[in-house]
Amino acid sequence: MPLVLMTDDRKADWARAACALPRGSVVVVRARDAGRRRALAEGLYGLARLLIADDPGLAEDMGTAGLHLPELRMREAGHWRARRPDWIITSSAHSLRALMHVAHLDAVFLSPVFATTSHPGAKPLTPERAAMIAAQAQVPVYALGGVTVRNGVLLAPSFSGIAAISSLL
Repeated sequence: MPLVLMTDDRKADWARAACALPRGSVVVVRARDAGRRRALAEGLYGLARLLIADDPGLAEDMGTAGLHLPELRMREAGHWRARRPDWIITSSAHSLRALMHVAHLDAVFLSPVFATTSHPGAKPLTPERAAMIAAQAQVPVYALGGVTVRNGVLLAPSFSGIAAISSLL
């Protein structure tokens, strides 16, 4: 997973963004509304490897590459790993404490590393603190939150890659 595109609820040309990703990249399909999430996944299917956020039923129905869990559901990863050993299973994390529960995950998206428009009130971890957290993780960690081409150079080698929303549109 060299690069990860995270969708959100905005109306955007997600298919164009997915097609522009390098080979081996992943798209995490996120949308609050289940119908919108399904339509988005159907529109992106075949353009990149898809992980479905917070909807294991949709991931199974569509035969996608796996599942992305929000931090609050991270502990469910063991259940899904046992049921679907072929899936890529990821989760969001927002602190070092959250990384204590990653045993059955393939990767974690640590956020927000920088200030981000998608969560304007969230206090960023900062690249230094995020790198310290990532260095202690037992699974690959991807930097998420306000990551751009310009500030991406500030990320330490303790990250396995980056995940982004706006900067990949």
